[in-house]
Amino acid sequence: MPLHEFTALLVLASAMSFSPGPNTTLSTALAANLGLRRSMRFVLAVPCGWSLLLLLCAAGIGAMVTAAPALRWLIQGVGIAYLLWLAFRLWNSGQLAQARSEQLQVGFWQGVALQFVNIKAWLLALTIVAGWVAGQPDGLQRLAVVLPVMVCYAFASNLLYACIGALLRGWLAQGRRLLWFNRGMAALLVLTAAWMLRA
Repeated sequence: MPLHEFTALLVLASAMSFSPGPNTTLSTALAANLGLRRSMRFVLAVPCGWSLLLLLCAAGIGAMVTAAPALRWLIQGVGIAYLLWLAFRLWNSGQLAQARSEQLQVGFWQGVALQFVNIKAWLLALTIVAGWVAGQPDGLQRLAVVLPVMVCYAFASNLLYACIGALLRGWLAQGRRLLWFNRGMAALLVLTAAWMLRA
């Protein structure tokens, strides 16, 4: 892959991975409520799920999703419903004890599945496949470069947001700060769901 194409890939990966979205919002909220160690299941799930999504798009499944509006609406609908459900649970959690209960548990497989109902993840995977892999004579070699780069970015961005959440944990434990933080994170999830509806 030429250097200018690789540089463009890194710029796109930085912009898309580190901008707020459902994954980074959940990584922050989970670490703030549960601590960094307990949020790592979700942080690790994001790159695993996203790499599977990228491979499916490279295999042609992504083109099928964009060609079938009903399938795209189904993915969007499930994704929006899931984000709104998580936002509702987050909105009502105002104490660390509540967060440690089942109220805010988002496990590894839920994190993997979230990638498949996240329209932002689909759009990024389709953009990367169309721009860097599909139609190229060395498509498999390009995919072998693109995939680890994107996995590293997905992991690094979610780990960064989780570390920020974990650093805020002690401060949030005082008074009603955690309640308002969780409500802010819930509002971000609702805004993300609204964006997904318009995408």
